[in-house]
Amino acid sequence: MEKQIPNLIEELRWRGMLQDSTPDTEKYLLENKISGYIGFDPTADSLHIGNLATIMLLVHLQRAGHTPYALVGGATGMVGDPSGKSSERNLLDEKTLRHNEKCIGEQLQKFLDFEGENAAVLVNNYDWFKEFSFLHFLRDVGKHLSVNYMMAKDSVKTRLETGISFTEFSYQLLQAYDFYYLYKNHGVKLQMGGSDQWGNITSGTELIRKISNAENTDSTSNNEEESREHAFAVTCPLVTKADGSKFGKSESGNVWLDSNLTSPYKFYQFWLNADDDVAPRLIRVFTLLDKETIESLEIEHNKDKGKRILQKALAQDVTVRVHGQEAYDNAVEASGILFSKDVIKQLQQTDEKTILEIFEDVPQIHISLNEYHQAENVTELLTTLAKDKIFASKSEAKRAIKAGAVSINKEKIANPIMEVNFTLLQDKYLLVQKGKKNYYLICVNK
Repeated sequence: MEKQIPNLIEELRWRGMLQDSTPDTEKYLLENKISGYIGFDPTADSLHIGNLATIMLLVHLQRAGHTPYALVGGATGMVGDPSGKSSERNLLDEKTLRHNEKCIGEQLQKFLDFEGENAAVLVNNYDWFKEFSFLHFLRDVGKHLSVNYMMAKDSVKTRLETGISFTEFSYQLLQAYDFYYLYKNHGVKLQMGGSDQWGNITSGTELIRKISNAENTDSTSNNEEESREHAFAVTCPLVTKADGSKFGKSESGNVWLDSNLTSPYKFYQFWLNADDDVAPRLIRVFTLLDKETIESLEIEHNKDKGKRILQKALAQDVTVRVHGQEAYDNAVEASGILFSKDVIKQLQQTDEKTILEIFEDVPQIHISLNEYHQAENVTELLTTLAKDKIFASKSEAKRAIKAGAVSINKEKIANPIMEVNFTLLQDKYLLVQKGKKNYYLICVNK
């Protein structure tokens, strides 16, 4: 268990992780130990860093002495949340959903402590929805929230012009019932999530109030405090991509927690390449470094931003937390290869998978081994065989070579008619550099 924090809301506030909260939430959390939950729908077989931001809410909840519940939405995942979506989600078959549930459940266990006095709890809403008939749901739950109330939520209003199906419209009610079920059966009094979930979460607090009031109508208790129901909501700002769009399991350009979808090298590079203006926010949201440590790092970073002190601390903390120390060490080693004096030697000693990760964003040109051996000279290799992707013409290539602007495997090429007799990296690759920043990877296929 991490060092305990005394005030959850204050901790979230200084970290920039507090968007909205219901009245009296901070006071109640200071005076009571409670259980709180966040739901994760298994619409993919991995979570991403947008989910990681909300997972950190559960981590802070547990550090404050409260009990975190992580809900895998085996039932709600079959419907799809319209929040933040401009179009209907593709519905997944049950076999895929069950597979995704298992994968997400395993990922969640990396971040929370499932032992001890306030051990985390993993639940699946499929367990309570699978036997719940449609008619009983309408009668026992649907009657408590009006259509007008549901349509006023942003997740619904933003979709009215483009169209929203009854399936997605009903999602709000399903999530609200999740909160009520956990409240009634597990004593969970807090739901948290991203800011786009505020409407769904407060529908849950409203449903708890409505059903509890109906159940208490015949109560003989005259104690107002005893009969009053306590249900609270907290949301954090969304972490967005460079274009301002949200991270989501159905979106492109995501940074996944599964190493098969986003390699530890790429994962590390994402944090390392964070802009200076966003790095202070990211290190507050995604690490458990305390305020004093972060502010000290910021002071050192601002003395020489080129050293990227803040980004390195951020990348180390998050990569180790998600992928482990060994994966982090390997990512750091791979990141240093291009800037090493012995870059070619290191590339020869590096496995092919890492080479392809390092040069993933570099244009790759495929030629056959026979074509490679038949190339008359280096100019033909860099033009005709390279499909004009490096140089548009032989004359352009010759001028660049004579100007000393071309390197192959980090060796300057001075003669345009030099024979093609280079040592292939990993018996397959040639690293071509044009100018200072333009790299190309020629792949020689046997």
